[in-house]
Amino acid sequence: MDSHVHLMWATYRPLFQLAPLTIELNKNPVEGFSAGLIDDDDIYKWEVVIIGPQDTLFEGGFFKAYLTFPYDYPLRPPKLKFITGIWHPNVAKNGDVCISILHEPGEDKFGYEKPEERWLPIHTVETIMISVISMLADPNSESPANVDAAKEWREDPNGEFKRKVACCVRKSQEMAFD
Repeated sequence: MDSHVHLMWATYRPLFQLAPLTIELNKNPVEGFSAGLIDDDDIYKWEVVIIGPQDTLFEGGFFKAYLTFPYDYPLRPPKLKFITGIWHPNVAKNGDVCISILHEPGEDKFGYEKPEERWLPIHTVETIMISVISMLADPNSESPANVDAAKEWREDPNGEFKRKVACCVRKSQEMAFD
């Protein structure tokens, strides 16, 4: 394959992989979230709404986030950022989600994660969202993006942490119907 064709394939490969994902998610929605393009002209920027999982503190919430794919997807992971305020150990105060599946592939320089727990090109929007829903149900306070939320989760999950999450759920419900 000459370099021109290789460059074209590298440029358009994400389009061939992301476009079918949007079609599939529209035809066969997955319980717990909805996803779609923010702008039909930009396949790399998606909006997702995650429904707070049942039997968790987040139940009843509608949490909007942006999923932004890199131009070299699927070789590198997308970024997920909550737009709706959310109080969680694995969500930074600016909304950035910090979970293994969204970390760059390869070895973890801190030795905390195994390579197979990190990004792999086989992951899809569905596997990412299922991981995020699982994260809401079972926070990892050992490797927090929000140290204050992690401390509250560890020390008093039914006190201040629960109160702040309930406030986020209430606000997400109000925003969902604006």
